[in-house]
Amino acid sequence: MPLAPLVASLPLLVIGVLGLTERLPRNRFGGVRTPAAVRSPEAFRTANKVAGLPTLVAGLVGILGATAGFALTSTAAVLTVSVIAIIGLVAITLAAGVLGNRAAEAVPAPKPTLPAGCAGCQCGTCDVLTRS
Repeated sequence: MPLAPLVASLPLLVIGVLGLTERLPRNRFGGVRTPAAVRSPEAFRTANKVAGLPTLVAGLVGILGATAGFALTSTAAVLTVSVIAIIGLVAITLAAGVLGNRAAEAVPAPKPTLPAGCAGCQCGTCDVLTRS
């Protein structure tokens, strides 16, 4: 059972370090992936930088829980420590996602790009597209 927090913590450690150092690439699986975070590369980078430290801490909680589980001899104690480590790991990871989402929401939305034909033709469409 102490293997569960260990296995769960390893990806969190990697995602936390990559997010904190702003090297986490946009992907389908790891990091903060809320609608606010994926709307632009800057929002994704900001969200994962803010969530990086709590995610790293969640990974460390899993490592500590697994280490304590391997050190204990009682089956009940091992199970208790493992469950507490998993609950703590999940709670901290969820809090990291909320913090990252709030940071991404604070990043201004990117301005829409104008269609290829908009080069001052005075049709009025460009004016409508830039108001938002």
